Amino acid sequence: MKKAVVLLSGGLDSTTCLAIAKDRGFEVYALSFDYGQKHSIELELASYNAEKFGASEHKIAHLDREFFRTSSLTDHNIKVKKDSYDSTKIPDSYVPARNTVFLSYALAYAETIGAEAIFIGVNSLDYSGYPDCRPEYIAAYQKVADLALKSSVEKGIKLIIEAPLISMTKAEIIRTGKDLGVDYSKTISCYEPVLGKACGHCDSCILRRKGFEESGYKDETAYV
Repeated sequence: MKKAVVLLSGGLDSTTCLAIAKDRGFEVYALSFDYGQKHSIELELASYNAEKFGASEHKIAHLDREFFRTSSLTDHNIKVKKDSYDSTKIPDSYVPARNTVFLSYALAYAETIGAEAIFIGVNSLDYSGYPDCRPEYIAAYQKVADLALKSSVEKGIKLIIEAPLISMTKAEIIRTGKDLGVDYSKTISCYEPVLGKACGHCDSCILRRKGFEESGYKDETAYV
């Protein structure tokens, strides 16, 4: 069976990506990151969904929070902004070079286990304005993968960076996940959850709520 590394945060998008990779017939290897995020409860849900969807392995890489300390997601001195979503600006929840770091780990993991693909749940429509979620970023990283790997240079074996959600609305993502058996009550998107429940007011919660409203499905999220 062909193998794929799936970047799995425990959120709505990455869990849907996991379900898609499994549905496409991949043997999935889940990769999550503990980088000092305030919403680290997502890692528990990542573990739950990795097991649910039959991941052959689930690794959690532990990174030093200090490398990402200018983000409101990691710095406890910076408050997560609420009820202020603006799609024209890069918000203070942006984590420096996060997807580049995550994909680099995934690249090493993928070559180590002989995977054919890396799945990442980035989205360029209903998202928070992060530069490393754009199609041109994924295209650029694909070039990096083509040039960086021994298997690619010596044997011409191309590792594909799969971003199946890149051009989907949040509602379309939810419908896709529901068709594939995702239980969204077992995911969390909130940047600042309280006792495991979503705040309902950060950028991510606002986009998630909008997605459920437009999807036709009941919002399964537990809000404070």
